[in-house]
Amino acid sequence: MKSVLITGGSHGIGAEAAELFAENGWSVLAGYREAEAEASALAEKYPGGIIPFRLDVTDESSVSRFISKGIYEYGRIDALVTSAGVALDKLFTETGEEDWNRVMDVNAGGTYRVCRAAAREMISAGGGSIVTVSSVWGVSGASFEAAYSASKAAVIGLTKALAKELAPSGIRVNCVAPGVIDTRMNSRLSDEEKKELCSRIPLGRYGTPREAAEAIYFLTGAQYMTGQVLNVDGGFLI
Repeated sequence: MKSVLITGGSHGIGAEAAELFAENGWSVLAGYREAEAEASALAEKYPGGIIPFRLDVTDESSVSRFISKGIYEYGRIDALVTSAGVALDKLFTETGEEDWNRVMDVNAGGTYRVCRAAAREMISAGGGSIVTVSSVWGVSGASFEAAYSASKAAVIGLTKALAKELAPSGIRVNCVAPGVIDTRMNSRLSDEEKKELCSRIPLGRYGTPREAAEAIYFLTGAQYMTGQVLNVDGGFLI
């Protein structure tokens, strides 16, 4: 049975990815930071298939325990999905260093910490697959979301660099860049903002977390793809 470690695995895209992997027979270690009830509910839905684990991606010791738990439970890490992230809606001129550092530390720093720890194990095991989660804003940038856009662009840069560096070790590294997805992160938008965003999407609607999760699952198994950024955006960036 294959194993996958997922950060941000208690809700949104991460939770849908956890369910999709479990439905396909994978063993899943789902990291969560605060949503213990949601993580436990997932584990109860897939007994033995999903194990919840409290994880803070900004804390290197927490990340180390997360990876060690995966090795302890499954013997190896076949795949890693880095879905943990935070958003920030703020004018750039009003974005202080504390705001900037927090967003960068979770989104870019968290991806770095988890990928580094998992890569060491995958190298020893002879291979694996990593799927990072960026955003369309990491590709195109977004007004009022400079910190978020920069952090997600960093994830894309890291993905491409790791794809080159880790390929000789049999590790593929790809990225999913979701567009406007119907998640808790986007629930903060006003009705007017939601309507305006939908008007810019050729398919005319938000994406679902399951649709983003399906892209993650696809890239995990796409044996001749590495260093790719797959936009799951309903045509938003056309």
